[in-house]
Amino acid sequence: MNRILIGAQWGDEGKGKVIDLLSADSDVIVRYQGGNNAGHTVRLENRKFVLHLIPSGILQRGKVCIIGNGVVVDPNALIDEIETLEARGVRVYGRLFVSEQAHMIFPYHSLIDSLREESISKSEMIGTTKRGIGPCYADKMSRVGIRVGDLRYPDYFKERLGQVLREKNDVLKKIYNHAGLSFEGILKDYRRYARKILPLTIDTGLYLHEACRKGKDILFEGAQGTFLDVDHGTYPFVTSSNATVGGAITGSGISPTMIDRVVGVVKAYTTRVGEGPFPTEFPSRLMMQIQKKGEEFGATTGRPRRCGWFDAVLARKAVRLNGLDEMAVMKLDVLSGLKELKIAVAYRFRGQLLKNFPHSIYALSQCKPVYQTMPGWQEDITHVRRWKHLPEKAKKYLKRLEALLETEIKIVSVGSERNQTIHV
Repeated sequence: MNRILIGAQWGDEGKGKVIDLLSADSDVIVRYQGGNNAGHTVRLENRKFVLHLIPSGILQRGKVCIIGNGVVVDPNALIDEIETLEARGVRVYGRLFVSEQAHMIFPYHSLIDSLREESISKSEMIGTTKRGIGPCYADKMSRVGIRVGDLRYPDYFKERLGQVLREKNDVLKKIYNHAGLSFEGILKDYRRYARKILPLTIDTGLYLHEACRKGKDILFEGAQGTFLDVDHGTYPFVTSSNATVGGAITGSGISPTMIDRVVGVVKAYTTRVGEGPFPTEFPSRLMMQIQKKGEEFGATTGRPRRCGWFDAVLARKAVRLNGLDEMAVMKLDVLSGLKELKIAVAYRFRGQLLKNFPHSIYALSQCKPVYQTMPGWQEDITHVRRWKHLPEKAKKYLKRLEALLETEIKIVSVGSERNQTIHV
């Protein structure tokens, strides 16, 4: 079975754990978009792994992992991640392959990313991780990007880098009053990276096609979430790639006819990192309580995540956009101890009742949530492993989410460890 895993909120839904669980019965795990701005956290037997580029399936023995053409790759970050995993006893070499069509992040990408964010007013800030992701995707679309496969041809790579860097140094000097970057320094570094990365580089689209023909089970791992998608998210407070289901197709080179199921992941509440409107955001006291209990701090940046009540208006749009067949609900245990829970079932905007998520960022910023209130439960549920042992109020809460989203909930997470999971 070939499955795509999609975050159905603003990212950070807990996809890393779900990917780790689903990888157990998959043969190949594919990362298809984003870069090292994403962080997937997996906890195994009191050991914490934070993965930024390598698919979380690498933690399952014997699985093949692919970094697809839709990912932007910082070679230094990738090599560091490989070496860190190897040092911790996780075998990567021989199991990880990188698309020769994936675009590479260069020092000028991260520098421009940082300088631009620092030069604008707070109201204009996107909340970028300053890892160069957006500028790299911009170069890809402007057709001036440099791909991993270009490292295979040293003279061609040198020529391309020289052409691009001349333009980037002009931008750095004339717009940001920066001295610019050294061509020889970057060339030397990327030649060194090439020796470690090129042995991993293959035609990943062809590999996946052949794997399908052989009946292998493939899991496609998305980064970020539906509402950070550059086309369908809360633009401009989005990432620079397609985090919805279409990104899995274009970012991996596989045919849509080869996909069997699409699995969505949500938290039992809602979070987002960085700027942008957030209709169900908690008041500050409850915010701090949930941040602490849910460990709501970014795996990549360490920034605190903004937290709020579950937004069914938002999640319903994710179901529709991605054609979700089933859902995983994460961090249900974090809600234990609250007297009542709220679910946003609609919005009010200028006297109108909105049941569908608005496209306009301005309209969304003016929306007030219409809540349904449900009783909370007081029991600690981190030890629960079967549906029937959940408190009745927790089961009613999940059943209400299922009804609102018109999608079956198949996985419920009640803790960060792999075994703290209920399969429904």
